[in-house]
Amino acid sequence: MRVGRRALIDHEELRRLAGEGLSNAELAARFGVSESGILQAKRAAGLSKPMLDHSRAIPWKLERSHNQSGPATNLRNLSSVAQGRAIPPEKLNTALRWADRLVSGGLDISYDPGTGFHEVPAPSEGSLVGTLAAEARKALDY
Repeated sequence: MRVGRRALIDHEELRRLAGEGLSNAELAARFGVSESGILQAKRAAGLSKPMLDHSRAIPWKLERSHNQSGPATNLRNLSSVAQGRAIPPEKLNTALRWADRLVSGGLDISYDPGTGFHEVPAPSEGSLVGTLAAEARKALDY
């Protein structure tokens, strides 16, 4: 027994309509599928931005309450830029100023699930924050 059928979505038509600015809800109605189906079709058609991987920038399992903290946000923003994603200039400036303050002070960032992020002396072989800031600057060509 088949539970569902795989909808056939013409990728060229999807590209055209998405290019015209139709929302995912409008595309779903047009093609007779769910919005999730549209997201899947966009990925298959190469219309979605690739997912970023922040696991190098945030190598810890964060508690939910620490996920949107300043350090977590700055690490994600530096990681996004290092991976080629554009972010608003004010977010980039904030993240780079934060990283520069730590690096110039010989500091790095660490994390503890109970207490959150904290500054620690940077290891002699290079810090997480320093490496991320350098990768972000390289991606920006400055």
